[in-house]
Amino acid sequence: MDFQAKNTDEFIVEMQGRLRDNDGCGVTHYNLGSAYVARGRYVEAEAEFLRAVECSPTLVEAFVQLGGLAMNKGDLDGCLEYNERAIKIRPLFAVPHANVGFVHLQRGEADKAIAALKKAIRQDPKFVQALSSLASAYFMQGELDMSMDYSKKTVEIEPKFGPAYNNMALVHMERGEYAQAKECLDKAVETGFTPHPGMVRELAEKLSA
Repeated sequence: MDFQAKNTDEFIVEMQGRLRDNDGCGVTHYNLGSAYVARGRYVEAEAEFLRAVECSPTLVEAFVQLGGLAMNKGDLDGCLEYNERAIKIRPLFAVPHANVGFVHLQRGEADKAIAALKKAIRQDPKFVQALSSLASAYFMQGELDMSMDYSKKTVEIEPKFGPAYNNMALVHMERGEYAQAKECLDKAVETGFTPHPGMVRELAEKLSA
């Protein structure tokens, strides 16, 4: 659910009012939790999402949100658990598969990441975050051609997706193609993406050598 700053507080008050009349509505708890997330009130958001799945145990979106909050706290196990619960309820939902893949990517488990991310893309072939994460996973495995292919697919769908250009730059650097790497890195920066300082420094050193 999307929120505009000017009406989020009014929406929160409305949802709170509805819950005073009917505290057993999981969707209302979910909506209130989403509004709290928009306001950065994460502790309250987590409480509402937990209440949402208590009232509506098949509300997969709430499990995904709980996974996101767990990730924000650095709790990879919690993120994995919540998203796996979502998958059990709705196996064809792309988002939790992508989140599971991202957790495995953070752990350096490239094979598991690739398997999960491919499931996400099968459900949503234009899921740019999953495509870009898959490119990262293939790079981690040393499969540079596959990494480049998925990065290109990502920018074909979303030309301003910075992480994909960053992935391309990494592949070019690994191949010793430093001019192409700088071109990709510049494109990433143009989108608002901030590359790792070490990568920028290394590329500058290679170009000046």
